Amino acid sequence: MTTPAEPAWWRDAVVYQIYPRSFQDSDGNGLGDLDGAISRLDHLAWLGVDALWLSPIYPSPGADLGYDVTDHTAVAPELGTLEDLDRLVSEAGARGIRVLLDLIPSHTSIEHPWFREHPDWYVSADEGPPNNWVASFGGPAWSRDVRTGRWYLHSFFPEQPDLDWHVPEVREAFADVIRFWLDRGVDGFRVDAVERLVKDLELRDDPPASEPFPLPLPREYARVEHRHSVDAGDVASALSALRRAAGEAALIGEVYLPTARLHRYLEHLDLAFAFEFLHAPPEATGLAVAISAASAVDGIAWVLGNHDFPRPASRFGETLAPAAALILLTLPGAAFIYQGDEIGMRDGPGGRPPIDRAGRDPFRHPMQWDASPTGGFTSGHAWLPPIDPKQRNVADQRDRQGSILRLHRELIALRRELGPGIEAIEASEEVLAYRRGAHLIAANLGTRSRPAPDQGEVLLTTSPARHRRGLLGAGEGTVGAIA
Repeated sequence: MTTPAEPAWWRDAVVYQIYPRSFQDSDGNGLGDLDGAISRLDHLAWLGVDALWLSPIYPSPGADLGYDVTDHTAVAPELGTLEDLDRLVSEAGARGIRVLLDLIPSHTSIEHPWFREHPDWYVSADEGPPNNWVASFGGPAWSRDVRTGRWYLHSFFPEQPDLDWHVPEVREAFADVIRFWLDRGVDGFRVDAVERLVKDLELRDDPPASEPFPLPLPREYARVEHRHSVDAGDVASALSALRRAAGEAALIGEVYLPTARLHRYLEHLDLAFAFEFLHAPPEATGLAVAISAASAVDGIAWVLGNHDFPRPASRFGETLAPAAALILLTLPGAAFIYQGDEIGMRDGPGGRPPIDRAGRDPFRHPMQWDASPTGGFTSGHAWLPPIDPKQRNVADQRDRQGSILRLHRELIALRRELGPGIEAIEASEEVLAYRRGAHLIAANLGTRSRPAPDQGEVLLTTSPARHRRGLLGAGEGTVGAIA
């Protein structure tokens, strides 16, 4: 008689994303760090999350705020040391929280030693530009290296040359990186820009776009169909190399493709983010379509916000933000929460002048822990200004019944009781409803009250002060136990 295998921990995990430079500053220099993150682990334990994901912690010149890496097996000095990372892993583990790192295999910094020592590890051409490929942030995806005269590919900023995953040594180098961190106790990786790993060997032109891409793209980038520059060639061989190195450790892919094109990635990755859900319009019909499409794919990670996109409280509005949280945390599978979303943080004004050239400063303002002028983030001058710590912060919401923070905690606890699968339920206009086993979830995403589907006993509501049986107020969501 054999014992059934234990389900992989990540299948229905709640993962909390920490953007280190904005989470907690421990030394008063205005920049978050690993010591600061360690000091706030009790917040994550109180929420009840299963894991945390650290956005890049590696040394970087900062052209893309950490996503331009110069050393994949070190910690940026401004964030801490390897010993600090070891202590974070240990302290998180003592609280039952696993740790995921950001793995960035598609490109490096132009200042990485590999770019000079191993130029053959990068996608390049003797003359150029060799084709019409466009960089995500605008302009040609090719730049000329003034030292060699060769042209190199950069899918993002010119300071981020693309690695060539057709080269066996590149695969071996990243296998070493993965094993290095696993040996230090890390539980897995969020893998950045996976659809960029493999490009067309012949470097053929991308054709003009004949129809809109299903996900939002910058205007210039959207003018062509990225047939050869993205999601091209034998991506399976690159992904299988990552999987062999990772073994049973979790690999969660940032694959910026519609869910219908995720299958060949999920043959090697454990999870992939549902970006159609993240970008769905804040209304019942659009969300239902996105949920239906993603639910048909085994291995979906649900997410409503991260460091690259507007926060749900800004996209849905303050009234609907609790309902959005209820939907996120009652869908089957893994769910990711971006720091600050649990207190309803909104997009901020960004830096003046802007720090990020791609305009993502508004989504990266510091976490707000208390109502002090710096929100408890730093004793110094924060690298980005606080947004509104007096209006929303952890300290005020933690013990306040009906706060969006307490709602997140209650939802994380309740979701463990929900049954497998998901079944859409007919409901009133502007109401999204679905069944999870013996529970029925309903959320009114409209501006006026609507009849609620028959849910039996209501176990949780986003509006405890004004909930009325049989009716969903504007922006109200509920979880009920049905017979």
